[in-house]
Amino acid sequence: MKILNFGSLNIDHVYRVKQFVTPGETVKSDDYTRKVGGKGLNQSVAIARAGAMVYHAGAVGADGTFLKEFTSRDGIDTAFVFESEIPTGHAIIQVDEKGENCILLFGGANQGITEEIADKVLSDFSEGDFVVLQNETNIVPYVIDKAHEKGMKIFFNPSPITGNLTSFSLEKIDCFILNEIEGEALTGENEIEKIIEGLKSKFPQAEFVLTLGSKGSVYFNRSKCFSVEAEKVKAVDTTAAGDTFTGYFIAALANGKSVEEAMKKATSAAAKAVTVAGAAESIPYM
Repeated sequence: MKILNFGSLNIDHVYRVKQFVTPGETVKSDDYTRKVGGKGLNQSVAIARAGAMVYHAGAVGADGTFLKEFTSRDGIDTAFVFESEIPTGHAIIQVDEKGENCILLFGGANQGITEEIADKVLSDFSEGDFVVLQNETNIVPYVIDKAHEKGMKIFFNPSPITGNLTSFSLEKIDCFILNEIEGEALTGENEIEKIIEGLKSKFPQAEFVLTLGSKGSVYFNRSKCFSVEAEKVKAVDTTAAGDTFTGYFIAALANGKSVEEAMKKATSAAAKAVTVAGAAESIPYM
């Protein structure tokens, strides 16, 4: 069984500020760094650092070849990361004094992946393999359909929420990993219990992991539901917390751990990640 992450690769431009910029305001940044990022890349790094082999598929421009070099150092297979004529996707990230962040995202090469490329990648995978998806590339609906036809197990992190998300074949998703905001967007509910019931009603075939930040996380499907408390730490930067959780959860399942064990591993890893500045750089090793 193999893990394929068909996901984004970004260059992160990180600015430390006292408070987030508001409309019409100019704010001085206390620090600037350029880092590797993208939800896809972060999740592949987390899977690899959690001790599982992962193949990453995606695209970068000529300005983003260093992203491939970074991921290769963690043993991620980047043979399916193609070079595009479009500039590499990037994010402008503000991090405030509390460690919270807000992000402006430019899709770039992540939005220029063709169906031919997707077919080439998927030809190397088969029934029972895992495929991990986020919503930062243009090819997600096509990959969902083709991976489902192959009998692959599809893990989907529906982030960022976009207007076309409801047109995806979400009934083909095996496991959703999402936060409260994404759960509300998919159900129209804003209370945790109602989000849970709404998701089970809309997608009865699926498993769900609902992450709740400092309130922990909840796993549920049609017949089972349990929660895991968050570990209390001093947050420095929450940028890759969700991606760390996702990667560690999937890696644990791939390595034969139970859902309960996978949730606990993911919770511990996410807690450690928020104590370190940066995105991929903050993801801990097992």
